[in-house]
Amino acid sequence: MNIRDQALHSGRALSVYGEKISSRLLLGTAGYPSPAILANAVKASAAEIVTVSLRREAAGGKAGERFLEIIKDLGVRVLPNTAGCRTAGEAITTAAMARELFGTDWIKLEVIANDDTLQPDVFGLVEAAGALTRDGFKVLPYTTEDLSVAERLQRAGCQVIMPWAAPIGSGRGLANVQALTSLRAYFPDVTLIIDAGIGAPSHAALAMELGYDAVLLNTAVAKAGDPVKMASAFASAIQSGRLGFEAGLIPARDMAVPSTPVAGTPFFDLD
Repeated sequence: MNIRDQALHSGRALSVYGEKISSRLLLGTAGYPSPAILANAVKASAAEIVTVSLRREAAGGKAGERFLEIIKDLGVRVLPNTAGCRTAGEAITTAAMARELFGTDWIKLEVIANDDTLQPDVFGLVEAAGALTRDGFKVLPYTTEDLSVAERLQRAGCQVIMPWAAPIGSGRGLANVQALTSLRAYFPDVTLIIDAGIGAPSHAALAMELGYDAVLLNTAVAKAGDPVKMASAFASAIQSGRLGFEAGLIPARDMAVPSTPVAGTPFFDLD
């Protein structure tokens, strides 16, 4: 199966648990220089979904309340996450608290295995995903590009899967393009969102050219020299990458192919 075969996905809108979303850019809300810059970056990105850490808001007191007011004013949908959780139990408890605080059954599920790489604990992730799905949550799991783990998450009830491009905050871009390509081809009807490791708009464009449905990022915008301008750059890159995918990319070749026909030129000899 060739992922660049446009018959697979051409014209398909982004769907998150049955809800149609216009923007294919999901934006994190942590680490911005100021609330005003955050608000302007979200507007520039045209993102309709933003992620929010429960721990930050629960511990933030008045600052947390002010933050939520900003998000509400932006008119975007909140996707709470379980950032910082290291066991399935922690993630399940955090998700329950997030549902109560934010009034949504959407949850970006994170269960971290290693402090240095922030690699997902795939065993805890599958366990938590199953428990949360049975409890009525709509789970968006942050995982690796491992196909077998993605299968287990799907069997656990996840309709959206979010493989990483590279470790969180690393800015490396798509570290394993072949595996991500295989994952996309293996799950043609599952919503796949690249999450983490994106550092430049070109990385996001490549993800979209591979046929991924959307990109979630935070650090690349929040820590940019000009977060607002960078948010706009990512929005344009994602739109361009998607258009390129839908338009149909030519396959890569090992040998050159002349773009101009040779027949009819003064040096062409039919004998």
